[in-house]
Amino acid sequence: MFLERKIYDQDHEIFRDAVRRFLEVEAVPFHRQWEANGETPRTFWRKAGEQGLLCSQVPEAYGGAGADYRYLCVVNEVAQYSGITGPCFAIHSDIVADYVLQFGTENQKRSWLPRMVSGEVIGAIAMTEPGTGSDLHSIATTARRDGDHYVLNGAKVFITNGWIADLFIVAARTVGDGAAEGISLFLVEFGAAGFTKGRKLEKMGMKAQDTAELFFSDVRIPAANLLGGEGQGFDIMQKSLPQERVSIGVIAMSASQRAFDMTVDYVKERRAFGKRIFDFQNTKFVLADLKTRIQAGWTLLDQCLVALENGTLTSEQAAMVKLYASELQGEVVDSCLQFFGGYGYMDEYPISRMYTEARVQRIYGGTSEIMKQVIGRSI
Repeated sequence: MFLERKIYDQDHEIFRDAVRRFLEVEAVPFHRQWEANGETPRTFWRKAGEQGLLCSQVPEAYGGAGADYRYLCVVNEVAQYSGITGPCFAIHSDIVADYVLQFGTENQKRSWLPRMVSGEVIGAIAMTEPGTGSDLHSIATTARRDGDHYVLNGAKVFITNGWIADLFIVAARTVGDGAAEGISLFLVEFGAAGFTKGRKLEKMGMKAQDTAELFFSDVRIPAANLLGGEGQGFDIMQKSLPQERVSIGVIAMSASQRAFDMTVDYVKERRAFGKRIFDFQNTKFVLADLKTRIQAGWTLLDQCLVALENGTLTSEQAAMVKLYASELQGEVVDSCLQFFGGYGYMDEYPISRMYTEARVQRIYGGTSEIMKQVIGRSI
């Protein structure tokens, strides 16, 4: 890190050390095998829950620590610094648990949150469909009211945690006119009749983080599993997206910092033409540029974290940090890989995997083009 960050206090740093020690023992030695398997084992999720890494913002009444959002950021930062991209804690803790906490009924909170905190239940969110991408207005999955139930039909794709998850927040259309007001959210438990998972999708990066297809064929969901009111799904998603995008910014900045740090170490050791790679003027110029832009990214991110804590974060601010940080991550890992030469192209080198893992950051949570539209509306 360059300038000292003021966003965290002593308790956050004590927690950071505990997270780092846990990951070094329970994740780092096994991550390559998780990548080969295409998923992170449930046993690890349970261990993470026991150590307090999951859903730390959940109040004590529901089994959590009642901590602030910054503790979730610490987990995401340390995971990236440690090279752990397998378990997608951000989807589980930052998004799914927060949806239930903010918009769920008391029964929904008591039913699901304690088990999400412990890692007994893993969460996923199912919005993206084969023909929609970032266009949530075009959601085609339907939920038809039938007495005390809704009948769910449709398909979802690119669902992170989808292969191992137990609880899904599913976006479906309850009014069929294509308007945003017709979208509702449902808590759907895997195992319901008619709910099936397709193949575990193979990706170019984040291979230890499972991604799946989901199919719903006349799945009967109790009306009590409606999250928020009917037709309020799009509004809930819009209210929740800023925090989601800040979480992506946290991951992107942490990955950028790790790539930079490991590259500095490498160029100070590697020699070419009789001297260290670091001693070439071009190396110092490139690294100086990256260092400056990374510092700017941390500053922007921390400003957004303050605004999020104060309840003043706007959609435009969240879009800016997501846009800047995710684009920067791609540029940093690309520039850093170049210094590794042919070794950087080898999968055994972390920088190679960081290169492929960075690409999706500019897609999920809203593409860079969508972020520019959001920002443009504020000008």
